[in-house]
Amino acid sequence: MNRTQPLVLGIESSCDETGVGIVRGTALLSNTVSSSMEEHVRFGGVIPEIASRAHLDAFVPTLQASLAEAGVTLDDVDAIAVTSGPGLAGALMVGVCAAKALAVATGKPLYAINHLVAHVGVGLLQAGNSLPENALPENLGALLVSGGHTEILRIRSITDDVELLGSTIDDAAGEAYDKVARLLGLGYPGGPAIDKLARTGNAKAIRFPRGLTQPKYMGTADEPGPHRYDWSFSGLKTAVARCVEQFEARGEEVPVADIAAAFQEAVVDVITSKAVLACREYGITELLLGGGVAANSRLRQLTEQRCGAAGIRLTVPPLDLCTDNGAMVAALGAQLVMAGIEPSGISFAPDSSMPVTAVSLPA
Repeated sequence: MNRTQPLVLGIESSCDETGVGIVRGTALLSNTVSSSMEEHVRFGGVIPEIASRAHLDAFVPTLQASLAEAGVTLDDVDAIAVTSGPGLAGALMVGVCAAKALAVATGKPLYAINHLVAHVGVGLLQAGNSLPENALPENLGALLVSGGHTEILRIRSITDDVELLGSTIDDAAGEAYDKVARLLGLGYPGGPAIDKLARTGNAKAIRFPRGLTQPKYMGTADEPGPHRYDWSFSGLKTAVARCVEQFEARGEEVPVADIAAAFQEAVVDVITSKAVLACREYGITELLLGGGVAANSRLRQLTEQRCGAAGIRLTVPPLDLCTDNGAMVAALGAQLVMAGIEPSGISFAPDSSMPVTAVSLPA
């Protein structure tokens, strides 16, 4: 196996995107994604059974398209990487079973990959050219904001040393967007709808709460509180619901654009302020923003402003690499191969609650 510039095929099926990507070292060759989002719209959220069936239908065509785009065959591949968690159990099972079948049929080594760490690994990809090995900078952190996760990480090694500094204790930011969009009658998915509408609203018209920012939760740098770097969005969601109810009870028109703008500002304000605080107190000077909500225009803008003011260099992958995709799984798989990490074999089981500290599953 080529351990200096390995050709790795990555498979992602943790939620409603069937992704297959191919990289050579750190060069992106193809990234093919089939989404079942339209099938979930009428339900207002992802239905696991529908997502799993959609993965079954989409996997082979997506694989064929990705191989064709990269101009390679399965025989050319050095290793296969697959998301083994976290994610929806049934959806993960489809991708893992497909990856195991390919590994057995081709004799290629198989790596079971952590979906969240893969969002960090995607920051190493450069379309069309390769970065040198060990291209991740020192003092690196990652802010992952998606439908299922909101986390701040410290990355000492992309292959074996990832530390969780803070996370949401209830809803993830993306979940909060979806639920608030439903309250405002904006439909699913909520993130893009609220982001678009918020541009026409007044974010200062209503002051919504910033969860876990009180002194009893924050503490101080010398004596950190229990949730100094954590987030909570359930109270914010409730505050929006109460706000809508109050306008309706008074017989007034609900100012949907203002509520959307004020809600979004509350989310991005607390995310960015706590992330930058963690970076400053842990000596993190390079921050990668990833996950589906990284496509949010206000989050990108405010993160860039606050990182710039704190002397932190921010990296945001292209939009198509922020959302779930196979390229990010292949990218992390390639890093494991280049680091000499042994493959996982085929006896592992997908883990829907796989902790972020587990970069890959051992054999």
